[in-house]
Amino acid sequence: MVALSATQRAEIATCERRIETITGPLLKSLDADEWGDDEYAAVGALFGISGDDVPRAGSGHPRDPLKFDILGVLARHPAMARDFLTYNGFLLTRGELPLRLRELAVLRLSHARRSAFFWGEHVRIAKAGGLSDDYIDRLIRGNDEFDGAERLVLEATDQMLAAGRADPQTWQRLVDELGTRQAMELIFVVGTYAMLAMACDTWALVPPPGSALLPST
Repeated sequence: MVALSATQRAEIATCERRIETITGPLLKSLDADEWGDDEYAAVGALFGISGDDVPRAGSGHPRDPLKFDILGVLARHPAMARDFLTYNGFLLTRGELPLRLRELAVLRLSHARRSAFFWGEHVRIAKAGGLSDDYIDRLIRGNDEFDGAERLVLEATDQMLAAGRADPQTWQRLVDELGTRQAMELIFVVGTYAMLAMACDTWALVPPPGSALLPST
């Protein structure tokens, strides 16, 4: 687990208290009538399809953009969102790192950074990908109940969150266990999703109804 300093713990607690006083997100998702060609093109980049093929906002389709609050927020800057979501789509759907290891890392950083919105989003993604409630509960308790590649990914994620990098020994272990490409992807997953968690928490995004609650410990 990530070892936070007393100062870091105090800063997180202060932020959480301030967030509790906010009644709504600071940056809201687009309403249905705010979606246009540029916004649909940005979301299409995530799914690898053209903007014309993205289901219309409010259609009720499984990929209806209104069902994904973060997409409606990012689409407020469609040019940036299009390029970022092209890259993020690679990490989510076309990378070599298995979903199980990717979501272990993302859930660990969500828990360590106390990101309620990101925790709820990625518990949903992890469970849709086959991870069980028991598996996620073990992650909350620490690293001791994991071994092999899973334990290594958690330890590497903890190290990157605490020090801003993986040390040479950890990097070599990742390469030996996962291969160079998956090891490279893990570094980018932790960095990318730590940035997204920071953005979501800055904007005080609220987890959708029914989302998993961020554990208190």
